[in-house]
Amino acid sequence: MAASEENSALFPIFILTIMALPLVPYTMLKLCRAASKKRKSIHCQCSVCSQSGKYRKSIFKRISNFSTCSNLTLVLLWVIMAVLVYYIKHISREVQVFEPFSILGLEPGASDSEIKKAYRRLSIQYHPDKNPDPEANKYFVEFISKAYQALTDPISRENFEKYGHPDGRQGLQMGIALPQFLLNIDGASGGILLLGIVGVCILLPLMMAVIYLSRSSKYTGNYVMHQTLSTYYFFMKPSLAPSKVMDVFSKAAEYMEIPVRRTDAEPLQRLFMLVRSELNLDLKNIRQEQAKFWKQHPALVKTELLIQAQLTRETAALSPALQVDLKRMLELAPRLLEELMKMAIIPRTSQGHGWLRPAIGVVELSQSVIQAVPLSARKATGGSSEGIAPFLQLPHFSEAIVKKIARKKVRTLQDLRDLTIDERAELLGNVAGLSPSEAQDIEIVLDMMPSITLEITCETEGEEGIQEGDIVTMHAWVTLNRKNGLVGALPHAPFFPSHKEENFWLLLADSASNDVWVSQKVNFMDEAAAVTAASKAIQESKEGSGFSLKEINMAVKEAVEKVKSGSRLVMGKFQAPSEGNYNLTSYCLCDSWIGCDKKMSLKVKVLKRSRAGTRAGPALEEGPALEDEEEEHEEEEGYDDYESEYSEDDDEDEKKKNSTPANGVANGKGSGSSSDGSGTDGE
Repeated sequence: MAASEENSALFPIFILTIMALPLVPYTMLKLCRAASKKRKSIHCQCSVCSQSGKYRKSIFKRISNFSTCSNLTLVLLWVIMAVLVYYIKHISREVQVFEPFSILGLEPGASDSEIKKAYRRLSIQYHPDKNPDPEANKYFVEFISKAYQALTDPISRENFEKYGHPDGRQGLQMGIALPQFLLNIDGASGGILLLGIVGVCILLPLMMAVIYLSRSSKYTGNYVMHQTLSTYYFFMKPSLAPSKVMDVFSKAAEYMEIPVRRTDAEPLQRLFMLVRSELNLDLKNIRQEQAKFWKQHPALVKTELLIQAQLTRETAALSPALQVDLKRMLELAPRLLEELMKMAIIPRTSQGHGWLRPAIGVVELSQSVIQAVPLSARKATGGSSEGIAPFLQLPHFSEAIVKKIARKKVRTLQDLRDLTIDERAELLGNVAGLSPSEAQDIEIVLDMMPSITLEITCETEGEEGIQEGDIVTMHAWVTLNRKNGLVGALPHAPFFPSHKEENFWLLLADSASNDVWVSQKVNFMDEAAAVTAASKAIQESKEGSGFSLKEINMAVKEAVEKVKSGSRLVMGKFQAPSEGNYNLTSYCLCDSWIGCDKKMSLKVKVLKRSRAGTRAGPALEEGPALEDEEEEHEEEEGYDDYESEYSEDDDEDEKKKNSTPANGVANGKGSGSSSDGSGTDGE
């Protein structure tokens, strides 16, 4: 019976141990992630972002952010562990080991006279004839009498002194840390125990597996529905214009599941009148166009109107219910746009190339959604190929202010950024009519804007030149700089309701054929992952080329230093096409900022494969001189921004002048915007 009680007392300790094994490391992981996320969340400090309320640290918002299912479950488990600790500590005081000398208040090895004297003294205090208290009677019978008998009997005392037990040497006893009611399985309790085991060990895991499989069959790893991916894949076309990307984006299954209420009809009608100019309706047949628009599926109509409300900043005209729906749509938008981008650059052709035109359109739509700038603002005006859209993302800017500063020959965002602080202050104050505090907000945002430098090489590893059919490796270093010295930061986006990290897409494409040869997503937030990826990529590349261990270590060390200074390594592989000269263009596109993208020309010469695997050496001799000549011309002319539906097409002759040729080995450098790389192979 005593052993059974001891096993029951160990059961809470057993449960506490089982809970602590996964709970403690998981909690430490959560805390580390929270601390890392807090360090990374460097956001814009302008007054417009502060007034948006997105970054406010109110007690209610903290509670709301903390009150997730996983966090509440974690807290509940820790409360249970605390209760178990208190219970174990309490029962440990009740479970006492039988110590005769301690019970009688004697030191081990006391004489018989001392034992009898102590027994008489305790008898006067606890004997039933002297003390009527039932607890005293129980203590006298169960402890004092037994202790006296164990010490007065010569054999019992000798056994206790030798073996620690009055009955002598005890055999090895083993038990299980389970409560007594689980060990008594006779009668009805056995059936209940069996049902409990079946329910906990079989039915519960089976139910969780069914729920997980049903959800995983509906969603991808990026929490996007499979139906959405199928829709995007079907409607994605190689000639899809940027203005038509909105139609494909709004067909997401997640948006179709948002309910359309009867009370939404009137607010949507009013919203339609406000954003009608952005819907690409034919004004000559406006009635027929309006009727056709409203005949669409109600969910499509609602989605497109709400997205246009975000782009035109007409959200104040929405009802509270529609504002909730819009917030839900915008929370889903970043990952839906990312999957839409993947559908554009996924290999489609026989050479494994994606499509450039729709990819640019997706990035333009993402920029407009994040910055709440209408797509029509991208139409080329004056000397800007991107229109007034880059200016409208700045705080306190409007179309009227853009026209005012254009009179002072500041027609592009780069023109504004190139001015000195004093020149900008004079321009914004005297010409634009902004207050000093408003001008300071603009300075803060300009300091947050990223600027990118690209260094790209394409070569066949271990060989001289590129021959048709070779596996060509693209090495690209993407370096991000900001005037405020930050590398990873959240963009200025006061009209976007949730936190949004900057992401960049590096594309190596042939704009003439609309083919994307290499594509890679780049992110500057996680420096540790970038260091690991760059080190691994450089080490594998150098080992494959036969470099010594010392050279490999030096190259890895140099790469790590570049990553820590704000660069990211992007690597991709593609198969060299047939013999010829190819005028490629590398695009570094930011999904959050307008006007911070980078475009750079790159010329790749593919040689004809010679017999017996030898290289055509003579074709490589003319490259260096021509490359130097073209690089000098690039410094004089510079690069235009990437092509858009709303920008003028680049002249083919000028594109040839800006290209950088190298016989079989293509190299390029350029600067302009921001991006973030993982160092893994591109798609």
